[in-house]
Amino acid sequence: MAAPDPIVMGIVNVTPDSFSDGGRWLDPAAAIAHGLRLAADGAAILDVGGESTRPGAAAVSADEERRRVVPVIQGLTQAGVRVSVDTMKAVVAEAALDAGATLVNDVAALRDPDMAALVADRGCEVCLVHMRGEPRTMQDDPHYDDVVDDVRAFLTARVEVALAAGVARERIVLDPGIGFGKTVDHNLELLDRLDELAALGFPVLVGTSRKSFLGKIVGRDTDDRLPGTIATNVLALARGASIFRVHDVAPVRDALAVAAATLARTWTTPAETMTTSRTTTSTTATRTSRTADPRPSSPSRSSGSPSTPTTG
Repeated sequence: MAAPDPIVMGIVNVTPDSFSDGGRWLDPAAAIAHGLRLAADGAAILDVGGESTRPGAAAVSADEERRRVVPVIQGLTQAGVRVSVDTMKAVVAEAALDAGATLVNDVAALRDPDMAALVADRGCEVCLVHMRGEPRTMQDDPHYDDVVDDVRAFLTARVEVALAAGVARERIVLDPGIGFGKTVDHNLELLDRLDELAALGFPVLVGTSRKSFLGKIVGRDTDDRLPGTIATNVLALARGASIFRVHDVAPVRDALAVAAATLARTWTTPAETMTTSRTTTSTTATRTSRTADPRPSSPSRSSGSPSTPTTG
């Protein structure tokens, strides 16, 4: 499988209770200014959300969610920034698309019965996310026979729902749902075997940024998990992911640029990369061939030695 060009998605949480930055960007003007900073740092798309999906988060009404996200989306799109909306509700997605969003990031993967038809009718992109249960209960003793096989089967089934509703195949993105109803071991297994999900033939989005499993591994608080975020995103790139949803755009973008250049054995200047970022029109149309295997070979391995098999 060819390694993809990395697309950085900046997170704009317009919520009082998100696990990392809840309450910081509740004011629309502050959220817009934050989003524009992320775009200047290299985000090709901004993901605007008005309802926290952290473990144990309380549900938010559709009216309140719309009130939070619509003015922010309007402000960002009027500034020429590409925007996705992070929502499980079709009525919120509809308002966001009317405001200028072009992608629906649906952690419920079209469980709202009206979402698939909406996405198909609007011709927008949709990200189908694996989540066990719902945010309030998803971390209650999660169990899988084989987490990668189970996630792959779930996403395959949701793709079929999308296609049956008329969503174009090239408009679909998949997200394994790191941290959404998974233990630390589940998350690591998904990252290690991400190439098995990329083999389904859709762009893969990963969202590991500042998440609690990183804190459990390194013993650091939320705001001190950037190194872990970078490590997991670089690993995901090597295993076929192409979209990276993060809080800290600039350092992750730089790390991904170096990793991508290493995999490709070629590179572009920052100015060229920023120009490409600004002109990207689709998260599902930017994958390019790099190498036959997205996993880099170990420097100590001779050219005649077999590659290390996927573990897990």
